[in-house]
Amino acid sequence: QVQFVESGGGLVQPGGFLRLSCAASGSIFNIPAMGWYRQAPGKQRELVALITKPGFTNYPNSVKGRFTISRDNAKNTLYLQMNSLKPEDTAVYYCNTGPLGQAGYWGQGTQVTVSS
Repeated sequence: QVQFVESGGGLVQPGGFLRLSCAASGSIFNIPAMGWYRQAPGKQRELVALITKPGFTNYPNSVKGRFTISRDNAKNTLYLQMNSLKPEDTAVYYCNTGPLGQAGYWGQGTQVTVSS
């Protein structure tokens, strides 16, 4: 069973940027798709970025053009570059397999707060 540990969150002003990292305890090379998810208070968890094994990416309209997902298979690490952050991006961010995530693989997540 793979474990994911997210890091890189924090408090940032609107318009700012953050880079999140997700370290996997095992190889992610053969995982068909990996994703970043977020959950804001009182809301359901949502997928915000997806990357497939060949490197295809997909984003919802709410983050398209601002977020970039990438994976380093050699380091077993997934990244999320978040630019032009908005208050509505405030949430706990998680990584997991895509596009739905596997139960039991959810980590603690990393808190992102966008506020002035």
